[in-house]
Amino acid sequence: MLTVDDSSPKLAIALGGGVARGWAHIGVLRTLLANGIVPDIVCGTSIGAIVGGCYLAGKLDPLEAWARSLTRMRMLRYLDFQIGQPSLLAGDRLIEELRDHLDELTIEQLDRPFAAVCADLATGQEVWLRHGPVVDAIRPSFAMPGVFPPVTVGSRMLMDGGLVNPVPVSTCRALGGHMVIGVNVNDLFQRLATPRPPEKTGFNLLDLLEREGNPIDGAGMTRLARRVFRRETADKTSIFEIMLTSLGMLLDRITKSRLAGDPPDVLIEPRISHIGFHEFDRSGELIDIGRKATEKALPDILATMETLGIPRRIEVA
Repeated sequence: MLTVDDSSPKLAIALGGGVARGWAHIGVLRTLLANGIVPDIVCGTSIGAIVGGCYLAGKLDPLEAWARSLTRMRMLRYLDFQIGQPSLLAGDRLIEELRDHLDELTIEQLDRPFAAVCADLATGQEVWLRHGPVVDAIRPSFAMPGVFPPVTVGSRMLMDGGLVNPVPVSTCRALGGHMVIGVNVNDLFQRLATPRPPEKTGFNLLDLLEREGNPIDGAGMTRLARRVFRRETADKTSIFEIMLTSLGMLLDRITKSRLAGDPPDVLIEPRISHIGFHEFDRSGELIDIGRKATEKALPDILATMETLGIPRRIEVA
C-alpha cells in the first residue's frame, strides 16, 4: 500500500564553504532567526560547519564576538606553522579556540540534526560526520589541502568537504529537509549590474609580520613565512594567495555543478567576491553583507515556506 509522509515538513539550511567569507553565514542566520525562520536541520561544509555547529550548540554569540575581535595581527597568532608536514599549518590553535567554547559537546546532544561534510582523501568519496564531539566533526570539514592537515577518523583520512560538496543541499535532503535554503559564499565571479575591473583582494601578510612584530616562533618558521607570504612587488601575489585563489576557483566550479544538479529551494548568494579568502579580519563587513543578502531573499523564503506549510516561529535561546 502506498503511503504519504504526513509528518511536519522540515526546513533545512546548507551552509557552504568559503574560508573567511563564511563569516557571512552569521549575518544570514541572524536575519533568518529575527524573521521567525528557524532551521530544523543544519548541514555545513568547511567554515559553514563551524558556524552551523556553533549555532546549534548555542554559541553563535561567542563565535560572532570572536570573529569581530580578529585583527590582522591577532590572526597571525593562529598561524601555527610546521615544517616537514603535509600542510602549512597544524590548526591546533584554532581547534583550541573552538574547544574552549564547545568543550566535549557531542552532535547527539544537539537538539536538531547536524552534519559536517568532508572528503575522503583516499577515495574521493563524500563523508558526512553526524556523531561524536562537535569539534571533532568540524575539524576535518575545514582541513583545506595544503593549509591544514588531513584528519584521521576511524580508518579514513578526511579533508575539506568543499572538494566534494561545497554547499551541502543533498545532505540536507537526505537528513529529511523538505525545504532547503542554500548559502553560497564562494562565487568568484558574481554578476554585477555595471561591469568593472576585478578588485585586488587580500593583504601582504609578510609586510604585516615585519611591521608589527613577528609572533612566529623560531627562525625556521620565520623563513617559511617569508617564502609563503612574500609579494615580490605590490602588484604581485604571494604563494599563499595563489594557493587560496586557485582552490577558490576549483570550489567555484564544483559549487556551480553541484547546485545545478541539486538546487536548493532558495539560494542566498552574498556579494563578497571583493573580499579575500584569508581576510578573516573583515568579519563585520561580511556579516553585514550576509544580512543584506538574506533580507533580499526573504520574500522567496517566506513564500516557499507558506506553500510547503512550514510555520514561522520564535526560537527561544
